[in-house]
Amino acid sequence: MIKERKSLAMYEVKELLEEARETEKGKELKGFIKKFSKLTNEKSKKLKEELEKLELIKLKQSDIIKIVDIAPENATELNKIFTETSLDADETAKILETIKSTK
Repeated sequence: MIKERKSLAMYEVKELLEEARETEKGKELKGFIKKFSKLTNEKSKKLKEELEKLELIKLKQSDIIKIVDIAPENATELNKIFTETSLDADETAKILETIKSTK
């Protein structure tokens, strides 16, 4: 049964899988997450918190999740996340500096 619908970062999915009983699908998902995660769980949590503290109007929760999962290293990679809106140079710089400071 679905209790709540919200976007989750890969580190949050990993934590939920660790709490759940072991299944073949669970092991498969853990392997996928391990393969593609760029940051540790702790660094991902910190990055998410720091991005939320920026309080940028254009930065939605779903965008924060994507940034945490992908951890873009430059403006080009970051702008690929924002398909509905575009960031100005100041917003881009703030986000990239936040990412760099948590790596």
